[in-house]
Amino acid sequence: MGRLESARRLIVNADDFGLSHSVNQAVIQAHRDGILTTASLMVNEPGFAEAVALAKENPRLGVGLHLTFSHGHSALPPAKIPGLVNTRGEFSNNPAGTGFRYFMRRHLREQLRAEIHAQFEKFRSTGLVLDHVNGHLHFHMHPTIFGILMAETKSFGIQRMRLTRDPFWLNSKLARGAWLYRINHAWMFSLLAARSRKKFHHQGIRHTDKVFGLLQNARVDEPYISNLLPVLPAGDSELYSHPSLDEFRNEFEALISPKVKRLVQQLGIQLIRYQDL
Repeated sequence: MGRLESARRLIVNADDFGLSHSVNQAVIQAHRDGILTTASLMVNEPGFAEAVALAKENPRLGVGLHLTFSHGHSALPPAKIPGLVNTRGEFSNNPAGTGFRYFMRRHLREQLRAEIHAQFEKFRSTGLVLDHVNGHLHFHMHPTIFGILMAETKSFGIQRMRLTRDPFWLNSKLARGAWLYRINHAWMFSLLAARSRKKFHHQGIRHTDKVFGLLQNARVDEPYISNLLPVLPAGDSELYSHPSLDEFRNEFEALISPKVKRLVQQLGIQLIRYQDL
């Protein structure tokens, strides 16, 4: 018997796993003591080795690959991808400009392809099961990068990905402020998601119906989650945030909040991982 259509299942994900010790500790505590079910691993950042060790100590945590092409470091040495990084192996911190270059400069596509392969290979070297794939700052939805991923889903081993689309109509009832940011991101990612959904269906890639967190921009706090849970749509959804013990402690505290944990239980929301889709 299939699951009821009215059932509500929720993946609670932490982006930036492996970024730092602070992020790693927040992720593991939020998983052990809170509602966190999955985390997306940055394979080229300072906390990578620690994150892998912690993930192996907590096998119920679903760990995916957080592909990085901006605000981070490369897997390949700068000499192999000079159009993507500086001499220190750092991607640009200007996501809009970076996205424009990746789209307009066709000669960068082979460098992007090589870097994508290298990041997948580094994840495979950990021995962890690939729970899902997404991108830092959602660069996995960028038309050029998305095209590379879709052309090689089998070689990359992609079975589940984030379809980034946060419904503005619902978000507008849950939070206030930052209207320009929220309207702009809702519009842009609704267009990208419409195109991507067809490709996912063709490739047999599983994804959630909705993704929450995009329009909050580091404000996935206890009030927001407490407002979201009672109106969570039927079906499968993802809520993602960036918990840490310092910069985004508010998002960490929301994930371990007794109030939030009680709400999940009272509302009968099933917490799952991407591999449970």
